[in-house]
Amino acid sequence: MAHAEEPEEVAATFHEAFERAVALFDAERFFEAHEFFEHIWKSAWIEPGDADFWKGVTQVAVGCCHVQRGNDAGAQALLRRAAGYLAAFPARYHGVDAARLAAAAEDLAARAHQHGASPQLAFPRFPQATA
Repeated sequence: MAHAEEPEEVAATFHEAFERAVALFDAERFFEAHEFFEHIWKSAWIEPGDADFWKGVTQVAVGCCHVQRGNDAGAQALLRRAAGYLAAFPARYHGVDAARLAAAAEDLAARAHQHGASPQLAFPRFPQATA
């Protein structure tokens, strides 16, 4: 197994951390993606009022990780909570299509509820906002 990257060691800027988190998310390496999103959430790079936004983004990645690991209850709770955090912010925020990410989290939670959490469920790609 490859050595896990430590966000503090490989991401010196918000942009570097965000780009790495998105790449990991899209590669379905959700645990590692959450580490990078959490690094952003808990960093001095963001304004205090944005903490809940990044918490929601982080929780989507963690929820996807729970789906991969077959944890139905954890997946559903985190994905729904994440969607709630994201819904409190503009639809497009800090390079994220927050509305699509919240909808994807709700959809994955519903599918995990219906079919059971499983790595065989289709996962969303990370929805970046375009200019």
